[in-house]
Amino acid sequence: MKPFFHIGRYFMLMFRAFSRPQKISVYWRQILFEINNIGISSLPIIAIISVFMGGIITIQAAFGFNSPWVPLYAVGYTTRESILLEFSPTIVSLILAGKVGSNIASEIGAMRITEQIDALEIMGINSAGYLIFPKIAASLIIFPFLIAISMFLGILGGYFMGVSSGACSSYEYIFGIQAFYEPWKLYYSFTKVLVFAYIITSVSSYFGYYTTGGALEVGKSSTSAVVYSSILILFFSLILTNLFLSH
Repeated sequence: MKPFFHIGRYFMLMFRAFSRPQKISVYWRQILFEINNIGISSLPIIAIISVFMGGIITIQAAFGFNSPWVPLYAVGYTTRESILLEFSPTIVSLILAGKVGSNIASEIGAMRITEQIDALEIMGINSAGYLIFPKIAASLIIFPFLIAISMFLGILGGYFMGVSSGACSSYEYIFGIQAFYEPWKLYYSFTKVLVFAYIITSVSSYFGYYTTGGALEVGKSSTSAVVYSSILILFFSLILTNLFLSH
């Protein structure tokens, strides 16, 4: 029955987090702070990983297509499809679950064990709303921009590394990333991003909010947040892939 206990407590916490705020201006300032804390600070690692992964995918695709029956533009096409459909929305979200999720769980968990959350409750402040809602709202706002940047840098990195290594020509690559483009695939990717953004922040906040004990338990909550967020990301990625791509 323990899973049902956690599921029920999670939804009760989310109900509190999304209840009407007492002072909207305070929440807005918190959202802006969290956009910088969650999103902007994650940009360097996302940029580095995206550029190199784009290059790796391009080179592997180029040297994997040895058959004369495979068209030359398949390298660019494969790179685009891999980055747009799976790498940027899913793999980058898993990376963000490790970076952002652990940070959120540690921050809220530290506030719990130092009784700062209890102090907020005593002052009549909805601690769940004040601490959790701005994080969820900020992630829903900034994550799509981060993933869009990841997609652009991944394709750009594939171009430069593919051409410079001789894996493909500039014309072949550019023709490939334009070939058979379907706009609905972007809707699919960004739908996944919004779902993953909510999962990462809400699940991490849950584990942090209900931390008990001391510093050791804060570390355990942080680890649990990353593990369960990653599992749920893969689970919902499978569900959304079946919904969008199964015809």
